[in-house]
Amino acid sequence: MDAATIPAATAAKLPAIWHRAAPYSQSGLLRCTREGGVAFGLGCGIRLNPARGWEPLRLDEKQGRRQGGKMEVQCTAEGIERGLLMGGGRSESVGVFRVPERFKVVALMACAMCLCNADRVVMSVAVVPLAAKHGWSSSFLGIVQSSFLWGYIFSSVIGGALVDRYGGKRVMACGVTLWSMATLFTPWAANHSTAALLAIRAFFGLAEGVALPCMSTLSSRWFPSHERASAVGIAMAGFHLGNVVGLVLTPIMMSSVGISGPFLLFSSLGLIWASHWAYGVTSDPEESRFIGKSELRLIQQGKSCSSVAKSGEMPLLRLLLSKRPTWAIIFANITNNWGYFVLLTWMPVYFKTVFNVNLKQAAWFSAVPWATMAACGYIAGAMSDRLIRVGYSITSVRKIMQSIGFIGPGIALLCLNSAKTPATAAMFITAALSLSSFSQAGFLLNMQDIAPQCAGFLHGVANAAGTFAAIVSTIGTGYFVQWLGSFQAFLTVTAALYFAAAVYWNLHATGERVF
Repeated sequence: MDAATIPAATAAKLPAIWHRAAPYSQSGLLRCTREGGVAFGLGCGIRLNPARGWEPLRLDEKQGRRQGGKMEVQCTAEGIERGLLMGGGRSESVGVFRVPERFKVVALMACAMCLCNADRVVMSVAVVPLAAKHGWSSSFLGIVQSSFLWGYIFSSVIGGALVDRYGGKRVMACGVTLWSMATLFTPWAANHSTAALLAIRAFFGLAEGVALPCMSTLSSRWFPSHERASAVGIAMAGFHLGNVVGLVLTPIMMSSVGISGPFLLFSSLGLIWASHWAYGVTSDPEESRFIGKSELRLIQQGKSCSSVAKSGEMPLLRLLLSKRPTWAIIFANITNNWGYFVLLTWMPVYFKTVFNVNLKQAAWFSAVPWATMAACGYIAGAMSDRLIRVGYSITSVRKIMQSIGFIGPGIALLCLNSAKTPATAAMFITAALSLSSFSQAGFLLNMQDIAPQCAGFLHGVANAAGTFAAIVSTIGTGYFVQWLGSFQAFLTVTAALYFAAAVYWNLHATGERVF
């Protein structure tokens, strides 16, 4: 049906959005419903109520709001509230459907996070033939693996403060450009000397330290509160898929092109991404020339007063560290990074050492868990948003998600000690990483909850502590394996740390604003 099939007297009473959407009727995006209404594409609609006139048609999770005499119709699908946005830029031209600008931003963030992790993983795979070529011991291998973290630990705090001051767009663009250049020069450094390799890897980590604070701050600026967990889930899904891309493509390219092949590929992709990001994204939706008025209104109205606070005077580090919720986040970050980097940097070596599988097989066994982690991270975000919408407090939701993110991996790592085949080991590692992704809807979002004005700085402080823990765990794994000839002892220590962190989090974490 279209507007022409409606009597003139009736059509005149339709809200403005009907006349603007009428051209879509020819494409089947508009249809009649059993409720006597008109449904728009995306499953939204309006209907005529004899008592109140035209009103939103609710099917599943729909919301309609009247603003300025016009109807704004929104839909919810898989945890993300979607707007029927028409028009270009702020003028919102009639009859032109556009993808919401915030979806473009989160898609680009996911690509950046994918490259962030893929560039890390390249070295985790390439280090195996490099170790054989140079005769590195397991303990020295741990030092090479951890060199990335030497720079990362310093840039976390500095990068977080820079994000709060200059915005996520500039800092992320600089970070991606610099780490892509470091990736490009890594093969040269490895062939030149061990010192050059350690230096370039430390510089690589220095550049990558800004990625997570940028992602956290941009998601808080571009998404309303009830969509933020899903947005972070999408961005972090890209982060975890970077492991899959790196683990699968790196051995294939090394066998066909040589060790320099994957480094050249991923550095080129990073530079291409940076050029597109610089043109199409802003740090704040209010600065965007592409965003529509209705989407901007949706973002602004979907934020609490605390989450829209503008950057101002940053609280002293001493004040941040005086509150227990801050320490809950720091301890959670330490635990998460400890377990994450053990699995990230040592899984190819684990499968090679314990089960004697070749490099390509090890890459495939190591890649599967990261793919499921990406999916589970998005599911965790959607669940978190859903629980908040139905009335659960933010504190309760953050505690539920973080408990799953710590207790689940702890149990899975204890079970991994009993694995007898590569397939069984991959299953337990998959369970550990998949459940750990629930932390994205726990401590990672909690930084914005308790300190919206200085979330980037708090993220940097917590991430610096987590990075130090990652250095200890990465090097410590190498020494444990060399001394004991087994991964079991270190996996048990990691599981115990997960359980202790879960208890501390539930005692001291909060979803209320503290700073």
